[in-house]
Amino acid sequence: MRIKNIFAGLIASFILGAPLSGNAADVTLKLGHNAAPDHVYHAMALKFKDAVEKRSNGAIEIKIFPADQLGSQRQLVEGAQLGTTDMVITSDSMLSNFIDTFQVLNLPFIFRDYDHMAKVMDGPIGDGLRKDADKKGIVVLGYWENGFRAISNSKHPINKADDLKGLKLRTSPGKLAVATFQAFGALATPMATGEVYSALQLGTIDGQENSAGFVLSQKYYEVQKYLSITKHQHNVEPLIISKMVYMGLKPEYQQILREEADRLAPEARRMVMEKEDKIIAELKTKIAVNEASDPDSFVRVAASIYKDYEAKYGDMIKAIAETK
Repeated sequence: MRIKNIFAGLIASFILGAPLSGNAADVTLKLGHNAAPDHVYHAMALKFKDAVEKRSNGAIEIKIFPADQLGSQRQLVEGAQLGTTDMVITSDSMLSNFIDTFQVLNLPFIFRDYDHMAKVMDGPIGDGLRKDADKKGIVVLGYWENGFRAISNSKHPINKADDLKGLKLRTSPGKLAVATFQAFGALATPMATGEVYSALQLGTIDGQENSAGFVLSQKYYEVQKYLSITKHQHNVEPLIISKMVYMGLKPEYQQILREEADRLAPEARRMVMEKEDKIIAELKTKIAVNEASDPDSFVRVAASIYKDYEAKYGDMIKAIAETK
C-alpha cells in the first residue's frame, strides 16, 4: 500500500507539474528592460536575480524580459505606478516624465565624472529622489548605470554645438533632453528604443543620442556613419519596483530586494566604466568615431538651459555642484 501511495504521488507530481524536491518560489517577480541581452542592463539583471534568489533560498523568483518584451519603457513605468508591472530598469530621463525632480539629473554636464555622480546618488540627493518617487507609486531599489551619452548620425561628425543644427535626432523621452537638443538647434524627436533602428534605417531620423554601449548592443552602427563622443549628458538607470507590488511583499523580502539592488549599484557603475573604452575601440572598427573638438561650445549653450531650471531647482543644482 505504501509503495502504491508513493507511486501515485509521483504520478500526480508529474501530471500537475509540482516539484518533486526543493521549495517552490513564494513570490515570482517579472523584471523588464529595453536593452539587448548583451547589454550591461541584462548582465546586471542576471546578477540581481541570482543574488536575490540565493539570499531568499529560492523564495523570491525573478524572471527577466529584455528588449522591450514586456512593453516599452514608458509602458512599464506607467504599469509600475498602476501595479501591473513588477520591476523595470528604467532611466532618470524616463522617470522625469512622472517625477519632476528627476529632471535635474538630465541637465547637460551636471556631473563632472562617474565619481561625482556616485557621491550625489548615494547621498542626500539620491535619498530625496527616492522619497519623491515613493510619493508617485514607485520604489527605487537601486541607482544603476548607463553612462555618459554620445551622438551618432548619418550626415557628419559632431565637433561643436552648431554641428547639430537641423539634424533630426532621436532623444531620450525626458522633457529636459528634448529642450537641450532644441537649444543645440537639432530637431529633437523622442522615440521608444524599439523603434529607433528602423527609423535610422529608413531615414526618418538622422541620428540618435545614447551611451556608446547602446550604439553597439542595438547595432546602430549598421545604419549610421558617425559617432561623436560629446558626454553632453549622463544617465542614471534606477531599478524600480511598483509600490503596490512592493507593499504586498513580506518585509524580509522587501529588505532583500532593497539591499541587493543597492549592493550591486557600484558594480553596475564599475561595469559601465570598465567597458566604455573597449566598446568605443570596437565601434571604431565599425563606424567613424571622433571626440568633440569644441566641448566648450556645448557648455555655453547649456548655460541658457540652466537659467530655465534654476528658479525651481536651484537648491538641488547647487547641492550637486558642491558635492565633493
